[in-house]
Amino acid sequence: MAYDKELAAAIKAASLAARLCRKVQKALLQSDVRSKRGRNKSPVTVADYGSQALVSFVLQQEFPGEFSLVAEEDSIDLRKDGGGEIVERITKLVNESLTSDGSYGVSLSSEDVLKAIDSGKSEGGSQGRHWVLDPIDGTKGFVRGDQYAVALALLDRGNVVLGVLACPNLPLTSISVAHPHSPNNEVGCLFFAEVGRGTYMQLLDGSSTVKVQVSAVENPEEASFFESYESAHSMHDLSSLIAQKLGVKAAPIRMDSQVKYGALSRGDGAIYLRFPRNGYREKIWDHAAGSIVVTAGGVVTDAAGKQLDFSKGKYLDLDTGIIVSNQKLMPLLFDAVRASLAEKAKPQP
Repeated sequence: MAYDKELAAAIKAASLAARLCRKVQKALLQSDVRSKRGRNKSPVTVADYGSQALVSFVLQQEFPGEFSLVAEEDSIDLRKDGGGEIVERITKLVNESLTSDGSYGVSLSSEDVLKAIDSGKSEGGSQGRHWVLDPIDGTKGFVRGDQYAVALALLDRGNVVLGVLACPNLPLTSISVAHPHSPNNEVGCLFFAEVGRGTYMQLLDGSSTVKVQVSAVENPEEASFFESYESAHSMHDLSSLIAQKLGVKAAPIRMDSQVKYGALSRGDGAIYLRFPRNGYREKIWDHAAGSIVVTAGGVVTDAAGKQLDFSKGKYLDLDTGIIVSNQKLMPLLFDAVRASLAEKAKPQP
């Protein structure tokens, strides 16, 4: 089954959201940052809410029938006393984005925007179609002025059938350990993939579309690897041990968000390692779009070698962590992961 209409809508929605996010990041105000409920206190921005409202609205306009969205944010904090000013800012940003696009000819009220944010309360699952959204994947990177992504995917009966990663700060040319930011290069690209049709990269404005492919490196000594920027998101010491056992010579490239999947899909590196600390449960919106973007020659599994299962609701049922590489390197990487986990599990003298 082709998903041409769905892919076009996803690209449009993610592109609009990415432009909104880029605009906010350039003029980031301290008052734009609020705290998510829960222990992690990770920042949520005006752009985070605005991005979700915009994507939700666009998708519902394009597919006005049955609509299901599994997304990260809700409006609970915004509806509390003192949230009025921030809601007004979000509404203004969303309407400016819709006006610049010119497709819909509407002006949303604050309540319309809050309802759009709250339309992301679906639980997903193995039946029917569900959009999956992380409106800003990498909020800490966003606040630092670093890497982040708008990550949107579509599940059909529990399988990821398309994915879009809009990466406003990722250089168009390959990044490396020596130049992870490449400040002199043009930045802002979007990756998209549809099941069975490969992966493509283009500018955020939709121009210069090219087909991309994961690295064909077979020798681990020539491979470089990505991991999370935040040590709280992934155990850097375990990744280092795995790289050592594999024979990787290069230092890790550390970046926030699913931008790593995008960079990997075009061959900037050959491996992505993610090993969250005990007790952390991976959410489907953190990997759905990225996982299909790298499948043009790439393999994504958990630490036990099992494919990621997006059919069980909001959470992924994983063994230990997530590993990504090309088909040639994956058997060697899996052996190094298994050996490293066994070594870590041994009682220390």
